[in-house]
Amino acid sequence: MLIQATILFWQGGQGRAQVQQGREAAESRIRDLDVAEEMVQYSAAQILIQAGHSMLAQANQNNNGILTLLR
Repeated sequence: MLIQATILFWQGGQGRAQVQQGREAAESRIRDLDVAEEMVQYSAAQILIQAGHSMLAQANQNNNGILTLLR
């Protein structure tokens, strides 16, 4: 009886350990997804900023060309 109780206790502990490992693995995957999503948003923002800088530079060149023609 004591041996059976010990085995059941040990098996229950193994089950809890597996549940804990599964929970930790799931939390890790969620954190990885959150980081990946943030990186995608950051990259998209950087692309928009670079496009804006390019448009401003091009607009400034066009204005300088017009001023040169008017002089």
